[in-house]
Amino acid sequence: QVQLVESGGGLVQAGGSLRLSCAASGRTFSTYALGWFRQAPGKERRFVATIKWTGSSTAYADSVKGRFTISRDNAKNTVYLQMNSLKPEDTAVYSCAARGPYGSISRTESEYNYWGQGTQVTVSS
Repeated sequence: QVQLVESGGGLVQAGGSLRLSCAASGRTFSTYALGWFRQAPGKERRFVATIKWTGSSTAYADSVKGRFTISRDNAKNTVYLQMNSLKPEDTAVYSCAARGPYGSISRTESEYNYWGQGTQVTVSS
């Protein structure tokens, strides 16, 4: 069982930066692939970024590539999403998810076993 709690969301102006954190419980955290997804108002939840359980592979949605960076610190049971050059269209509830154990990267929401509650990110123009 893995429980996930996101933090770090907030209100930021366009062009600014935020770093989201997702803290996980459970001794097997290091064996799970992790992903970030987002859901804008009135829209479906969409893939943002994912990182393999080893940390050796990552993948990003085209809309955030070059601006967002996913990373993990297994010693702290935490995954991060560094978001730079934010745009108003990045406004959404951001949720982290875990896939595994020994999960590879995945862009598919249904392949993740555990989900956090989400944190709101609002980018003003």
